[in-house]
Amino acid sequence: MIAASVRESLVRIGLLHGDELAEFYIWNRTAPDGVGDLYTCRVDAVEKALAGCFLALGSELTGFLPDSAGGKGLSVGQYITARVTRAPQGGKGPRLTRDETDAGDAPGLLSRGPGPLLDLAARFPAETIVLDDYALMAELRPALEGRMRYHAKAFDPVLEDEIAALAEPSAPLPHGARLHITSAPAATLLDVDAAAASHMNPMALNQVIIPEICRQIVLRNLSGGLLIDFAGLKAGQRQKLLPALRDALRRDPLAPNLLGLSHLGFAEVNRRRIRPPLHEILHG
Repeated sequence: MIAASVRESLVRIGLLHGDELAEFYIWNRTAPDGVGDLYTCRVDAVEKALAGCFLALGSELTGFLPDSAGGKGLSVGQYITARVTRAPQGGKGPRLTRDETDAGDAPGLLSRGPGPLLDLAARFPAETIVLDDYALMAELRPALEGRMRYHAKAFDPVLEDEIAALAEPSAPLPHGARLHITSAPAATLLDVDAAAASHMNPMALNQVIIPEICRQIVLRNLSGGLLIDFAGLKAGQRQKLLPALRDALRRDPLAPNLLGLSHLGFAEVNRRRIRPPLHEILHG
């Protein structure tokens, strides 16, 4: 089931597998993140060192178009169309890919992307969508006719509590362990605190908490470089956790890459940046 709850301009969206929250998004309808937006763009600078170019999108917004996404061979002053593939985040502008739609005569927005609710509905076409707002249902009816159902409380109290907890920089893990999350522009550190679970064998504890660590990564949309610091194990022992971690990451819709262990023993994960991480939306 997909549940969507409206609070003024914000739509909170949850994908539930049974009673478990599997994915969560916030859609700001007055200031959408821009993923999927189509623009007429003007090439403002070609940066060979960065293998791409900077494009003016209008309203003082600038995006980056890599050579690998259609930027190769462009020249300053040229007009093209491009679509946003990564929202502005971490202090950087949007990432773009070239589109074949005819360009206009000035930089500016041509059409909005679908937003996270329609994206989620497209990925899970068999799921019923429960909403608590008739106006939003009417707006979405052309795309989601026959799939929507009204419920005054799309999120039950248990789900509300779990979503509220996503605003905190730590999360509970099985057997009383906790996950502390510290985000920086270059990477995010996920540190396992096993103090309350010190009675357990460290290897057994780390094995059992891996699925929940990966679920928290998805729910909070932690992206870019991720460093996971498991608890109570030497580097050689941590190697034994990598198969279980790799298996858990396969359930992630963004298909992150497990790069291995750093010299400090952190499990290194690279997860694509597309929509802004939840902490930027909530605290940015």
